[in-house]
Amino acid sequence: MRSVRDTVARSPKELDRERVAGLAREFRQRSRATVKDRWHAVRFNLVLALQAGVAAALAWVGSHEFLGNPSPVFAPISAIGTLASSVGQRLRRTVELIIGVAVGIGLGDALVFAAGTGPWQLGLIVFLAIVTTIFLGGGPAVVTQAAATAVLIVTVTTRAEAGVELPRVIDALIGGAAGLLVITLLLPLNPLRVVDRAARPALGRLAEELSETAEAIRTRDPGRAQAALDRLREVESHMQGFEEALEGGRETSVLSPVRWHRRGALTQYVESSEYIEHAVHNSGTLIRRAVTAIEDGEPIPEEMSQAVALLAESVRLLRKDLGHGVRPEATREQALQAIGQAGRAYAEGVGFSGSVVIAQVRTTGSDLLRATGIERLEANQLVRRAAGGHAGEAAETAAAQPGTPASDRPSDTPSSEAGPAAR
Repeated sequence: MRSVRDTVARSPKELDRERVAGLAREFRQRSRATVKDRWHAVRFNLVLALQAGVAAALAWVGSHEFLGNPSPVFAPISAIGTLASSVGQRLRRTVELIIGVAVGIGLGDALVFAAGTGPWQLGLIVFLAIVTTIFLGGGPAVVTQAAATAVLIVTVTTRAEAGVELPRVIDALIGGAAGLLVITLLLPLNPLRVVDRAARPALGRLAEELSETAEAIRTRDPGRAQAALDRLREVESHMQGFEEALEGGRETSVLSPVRWHRRGALTQYVESSEYIEHAVHNSGTLIRRAVTAIEDGEPIPEEMSQAVALLAESVRLLRKDLGHGVRPEATREQALQAIGQAGRAYAEGVGFSGSVVIAQVRTTGSDLLRATGIERLEANQLVRRAAGGHAGEAAETAAAQPGTPASDRPSDTPSSEAGPAAR
């Protein structure tokens, strides 16, 4: 009661000071988090910044010292453009960049020579550069580079300097070559590390939400399971980054001789990516039907929550095993234990939505087995033996029910083989 009297006795000014102090503390906490996040972003992109600096310097030296260009503007620009291209598309983007520079230089020099410089000339050359590159079939990168180069030509070139297209195009070639030299030989990224960093958020989020779902099933908390389902949608953006990183890793492992030894470990990631994506989709169905089972008050054996928890642990082990390039035996064992526990849950007795959950544990477990490199026939045999036939009955029961949405119908086969119905 004393705390209540103290609160009542406080003056409005004291309450205002307390609120301001609370806001200040919250702001300091957010600021620390923001600084930490920004520093993490800087560390993550530090190698890229170093690559860009080295490439720009090499491009300038190559053009200035070896070709005698007193003002090699386009060489460093092309080098930086090569490094700024999306990882996994640098070779193609470099070619596009050089084409765009050549078109912009040619049109810009021709217009400066014919009409001089000025605002209307600038507008006209940008228009012509864009139309020309689109007519030639160039993509957005080519169009943008051609327009930007034309602007640079018109704004820094006088009539007396026009007609030097070839040296400038050579500058662009030197810059692109310098950029590729840096990313393939001098400072190549570790493709396995790049892919591992991209895969961890997706697999980590999937494991966390499956664990949350297991707890929600155990405590019969539909709100907690629904929240896990809502958060699982974030995995889609992580998967996009994962696919881009895989493309970049493949490019680096092909172009960079010093990274050729990473091809084996990277291949494991490449082969796993399809089944990881299937596991994400099937987990979404699993969680959605878990919500329904809880809300409908269906019988929920203890083994059901244990099966989902084991499934979450198998995802964590997969993330660890892929990152270290080791044989994922622990992942396989955990996935099979999850499937076996799901079979026991079905034998205990479940409702319709519960049977879908059981079937999706089996399907997702099969996806994880395929992600570890097991072939389809062997994976199917292992799943059937672990399930003891119970999960197959669950799948048939759920699929036979009228009015079941296709996305919620479980499959008795791995999702990669079952098609859209399993996902």
